[in-house]
Amino acid sequence: MLDEKAKLSVVQEDALSEDQQNETEDVYEKLAFIVDKGQEPTRIDKWVQARIEGITRNKLQNGIEAGFLTVNGKVVKANYKTRPGDEVVYMSYVNPDYTELKPEPIQLDIVYEDDAVMVINKPANMVVHPGIGNYTGTLLNGVAYHLLEQNPQLNEEVLPRFGLVHRIDKNTTGLIVLAKTPEAASHLAKQFFNHTVNRKYVALVWGDIQEEEGTIEAHIARHKSNRKQFDAYPEGETGKHAITHYKVIERFNYTTLVSCVLETGRTHQIRVHMKHIGHTLFNDWEYGGDRILKGTIYTKYKQFVDNCFEACPRCALHAATLGFEHPTTGKHMSFESPLPADMEAVITKWRNYKSSAHSL
Repeated sequence: MLDEKAKLSVVQEDALSEDQQNETEDVYEKLAFIVDKGQEPTRIDKWVQARIEGITRNKLQNGIEAGFLTVNGKVVKANYKTRPGDEVVYMSYVNPDYTELKPEPIQLDIVYEDDAVMVINKPANMVVHPGIGNYTGTLLNGVAYHLLEQNPQLNEEVLPRFGLVHRIDKNTTGLIVLAKTPEAASHLAKQFFNHTVNRKYVALVWGDIQEEEGTIEAHIARHKSNRKQFDAYPEGETGKHAITHYKVIERFNYTTLVSCVLETGRTHQIRVHMKHIGHTLFNDWEYGGDRILKGTIYTKYKQFVDNCFEACPRCALHAATLGFEHPTTGKHMSFESPLPADMEAVITKWRNYKSSAHSL
């Protein structure tokens, strides 16, 4: 005879298995349950706790109070009694490589801050949150210190990971939003999950893209032979659904400056999708962009490209625009981050190269 849990219909959307850690830039997963027909009325906090491994009653109640739990699409209180057929959805924090977060006095480039949210312009070579091999010096270490200065009573039981709701790669620069209250975290997490957040990136890619604009739709999953990389699977059998819209900003003969708008938020999405269409990001060493992929065989050209690699010693990708609905006021907020100095420098070099080539 099946036990109650076995009879329960469970759907996990965007959940991360052990070998699929960090396959999404969003840091919450949506756990969906259907209450069984024979279920006796039970307090929703007890009912959900029995179905989520490792969650404490206190943490769950804090989450329910903040709005992370809905029943039939509506936020409920912890004492709500379950009914047969109820659709229960809980937004749960995903952190497969969880490590203790130590607050550190790190200088943060805070673009905007109020009582509910904080928008930060992240520099290159900074990991967003602690994990294996990066226990200190991350953006979140600095955020924890900053928030505890304002509210010494704050802890991760109340505000998981000190308000982190999405992430960007270590060497990607640009905008990231964090929540300062559990209610704001719930509101923002739902926006990211529902893909209503506006995220626009600027990237320098190898090659001359033929079209002025286009859409790349291909699932993304771990590379089959290199577990540190991700790969595109256009047939849609493997991995997670991913859509990237791109538009040409400027052409430089052998490289192209593009803007990319994410419809989904998979890890390395832009890097993987652009490589998939034959336009690897400039100096993206993980995906082969740190060597000459387009151009001439002349020594002078090789020297020029080496100088470009030196000017921008990282993957040329910047999170330039971030737009979302404010969790408290409901007002749409949009932020822009200018290109960092290293990307400006490499773009100027390519622009000058194109001009000199045309003048010959």
